[in-house]
Amino acid sequence: MAGNVQTPAPVGAAREQDRKARSGWPGGARVWEDAEQQAKKLKSSADGEPHRKLPKRKIVLLMAYSGKGYHGMQRNVGSSQFKTIEDDLVSALVQSGCIPENHGEDMKKMSFQRCARTDKGVSAAGQVVSLKVWLIDDILEKINSHLPPHIRILGLKRVTGGFNSKNKCDARTYFYMLPTFAFAHKDHDVQDESYRLSVETLRRVNGLLACYKGTHSFHNFTSQKGPREASARRYILDMFCEEPFVREGMEFAVIKVKGQSFMTHQIRKMVGLVVAIVKGYAPESVLERSWGEAKVDVPKAPGLGLVLERVHFEKYNQRFGNDGLHEPLDWTREEAGVTAFKEQHIYPTIISTERHERSMAQWLSTLPVHDFNASAHAAAGPGTKVGAGDVGLEAGAPFQALGQASHPLYTDVLVSIVQTSKLRRREVRQALGVTQHGRAGPGRWNGWLATPQCCFVFAPHSVPSDLGQRLRSGACLPVRGTEV
Repeated sequence: MAGNVQTPAPVGAAREQDRKARSGWPGGARVWEDAEQQAKKLKSSADGEPHRKLPKRKIVLLMAYSGKGYHGMQRNVGSSQFKTIEDDLVSALVQSGCIPENHGEDMKKMSFQRCARTDKGVSAAGQVVSLKVWLIDDILEKINSHLPPHIRILGLKRVTGGFNSKNKCDARTYFYMLPTFAFAHKDHDVQDESYRLSVETLRRVNGLLACYKGTHSFHNFTSQKGPREASARRYILDMFCEEPFVREGMEFAVIKVKGQSFMTHQIRKMVGLVVAIVKGYAPESVLERSWGEAKVDVPKAPGLGLVLERVHFEKYNQRFGNDGLHEPLDWTREEAGVTAFKEQHIYPTIISTERHERSMAQWLSTLPVHDFNASAHAAAGPGTKVGAGDVGLEAGAPFQALGQASHPLYTDVLVSIVQTSKLRRREVRQALGVTQHGRAGPGRWNGWLATPQCCFVFAPHSVPSDLGQRLRSGACLPVRGTEV
C-alpha cells in the first residue's frame, strides 16, 4: 500500500519542468498551455463573459417608447434618482444575454450611441441606437421580454463596423401633437374643447410654420447660445400642420418638422412662438426678429406632445444600402409596428394626460406674461408710457429689482429697466455693488445682457449683502439709466 502513495515532485523538478515548457520541450509544452488556458478561462469568467465566446456585431435597433414618467432618453450613470429610457434598455440587454454586465455599467464598451437625445417626457416612434452585441437566437423577442410594454424594439439591422447612429444621421423628423384650442384667439376660452380649427386659421398656421424653412440662427430658441455662434444656425427642411382630427370629443392637430438637427427645446419653442402669434399675443414680425442678434422672449410649449417620429440615413443608404452586404436603413417593413405602437401607447398617453393634467391649457395661461415687443421700446422717447410688464412707469425712471438670488455660486438678478436704451455697464455694476468685471471666473463679472425693458445680470458674491432682502421687497436700486 505504501508503494502506491505518490510523493510530490521536488521544488527543483517543478522548476525544471517549467523551464523545459518555456524553452519548447514537447513534454512540458502541454502542461504550460493547459495552465495558460485555465488562466484565460478564469479571467474570462471574472469579466462576466460566457466560456464559449460569441462574436460581437455592430447593429442598430429601431426603438419606440412613451416618454411620460422618464427624464429623457440618455442614461445618467450613477444617478438612480432620475430614470431614463436607456436605463430600462440597458437592463434588458444585460438580462437577455446580448451584452455582458460590465458593458451595461460602461456603455462605451459596446460603442453605444443614440440618434437623438429626447428631453424629459418626450416620446419616440422611430428612435435608432447603434451598439455591439452578441447576436443570440430570437434576440428581439428576448430583449422585449425584459422591457415594459411602453418601450419596444421594433427592428434590428446589421451595419458597418464604424457606424455611429448620431454622426451618420442626415435628418430627423419630429411631430408635435396639440389640441387645436391652442390656436384659438386669446379672447376665446382656452379650455373650450368644442373648438374646431377653421380652414383660414389652419392656412395661417402653415404660413407661419413655413417661415422656419431654410437656415436661421435659432439662438433665441434654446439656452446658452449666442447670436453669432455657428452652432446656433440650423437648417429646417420642412414644417407644416396636418389636417385636424377628433379624439374623445377633443380636436387635435399634428405639426411635423424635418431638420438636419435640433437644439435643446428648439422645436417646443418654435411651436410656442407660432401659437403666441396666432392667438394674438405676439406680432408676426417677432419671427424675423428672433433670428437676429436681439434677445427675444420665446415661450416654450409643453413637452408632452413632442414625438421623435423618424430618423434619416440617406447618405449611408446610398453608399452601403445596395452593396450586397448591408441593408438600407429605411424600416419599411417595420412601418406597421410603428403605427400600431403610436395608436396603442403614444396617442392615448398624450390625450389622457392632456385631459387630466391640462398641460396645454395651463401653459396657454402663461402667455400674457411674456413680452414679445421688447426691442420695440428702443424707439420710445423720454416720458413715453411702456407696457404692463413695466407697471406703467415713465421712460427714464429708476429701475426696479424683481428677481431673487437663487444659485449658490452666482446670483441671478432680474432687473426691469424702464428707459429708452441700455444702461452702461459701469452703472449696473455700481447698482449691484460689483467692483470687478470680465468675461468669466470666480470674483469676476460672469455675464450681462440688457434690453430696453429688462437686464439679466450674473454676478459673483461681491453683490451687496442685503441684495436678497432688497430683491424680495422689490425696493428700487438708487441708480437712474443713462442713454448710450
